[in-house]
Parts: sequence; C-alpha cells; structure tokens
Amino acid sequence: MLQRVAMVILILNAGVAVSVGIAFQQASLAPTVNPETSTVAQQSLAIIVNRSNPVDDVSFEELRKIFLGERSHWSNGRRITLVMIEAGRPERAAMLRELYRMNETDFSRHFLHGLFTGQVLVSPKTLSTPVGVCKFVFNVPGAIGYVRASDVDDFVRVIRIDGRLPESKDYSLRIPPTVR
Repeated sequence: MLQRVAMVILILNAGVAVSVGIAFQQASLAPTVNPETSTVAQQSLAIIVNRSNPVDDVSFEELRKIFLGERSHWSNGRRITLVMIEAGRPERAAMLRELYRMNETDFSRHFLHGLFTGQVLVSPKTLSTPVGVCKFVFNVPGAIGYVRASDVDDFVRVIRIDGRLPESKDYSLRIPPTVR
C-alpha cells in the first residue's frame, strides 16, 4: 500500500513525492511514546503471585533462588511453579540480566544441567504474553512470575522485594531504556 501511494504521488509530482514518501514512511516507523507508560513504575518488573499465596515480601537473594529453581515449595507447603515470558521480550532480557545474572545460553544450560543432576527442583514454564503470565498465575496457586508493573491486573498480587514495590525509587528490577 505504501508503495502504491508513493508511486501515485511520484507520477503526479516527482519533486514533492520523495519528501512526502519519506515523511510518511518515517512517521509510520517512528515509535510512539506514551507519557503514561514511561514512568518509573511502568518500566519496572512486578513479581506476581497467586492471590492465595501467603508470601508478601522476599529478599532479592531469596527471589533469585526461587527463580533459579533451587527452592521447590512455598512456606505453606504448596509447590512453586515458575512462569517466564518467552525469549526475545524486554521483560525476559531484564530478568536474565538483573536477577539471573545470565544470558539466554547460560540460562538454558543452568536448567538443563540442574534438572539432569537434581540441583534444580523446578523448571520454568514459558508463556508468550504478559496477559498469559497473569492468567497462568491467577489459575495456579503456587505460581510466581513477572510482568511489567503496567501489565499487572487485579487477579494477581504483586509481592515486595526487600520491602519495596515496583513504584519505589530504589526498586531492583527495571527494564533499562535500551531493551524497552
């Protein structure tokens, strides 16, 4: 469609067509910036659990152990189910860098090796969208996952990390500007 519009304009007026075609193409490729989604809280990752989960606050190191699969059960005895967003998403890249301190290859190697040796007790379930993660956590009482704070719905609960929620200035899980 863009090529047809540019061709028609080109036929009508060759001098104007180039500038109009380029401006149209640049406008359609330019990222839209919504001031409401650029706040600190909305670029933070929220750690979410099922509403029935008794955990309200975890330390960063305890959260890391949970997501590394080194802990298999919550304090109430319910089995932990990890949920992650698929590879290639900014949320996952931020979690790998900030919490796991790994890249995708190291992450895969960690879980394959850990499950084989028995050092990892829980492997993550991977879902493609934040909505899917929220729905899964809502439906599975022992589930824990992450989404952008702006993607949290009323059916899951955000837990604190070291006493802080995503809107806190010194919250530890954020999506850096380069991976948004």
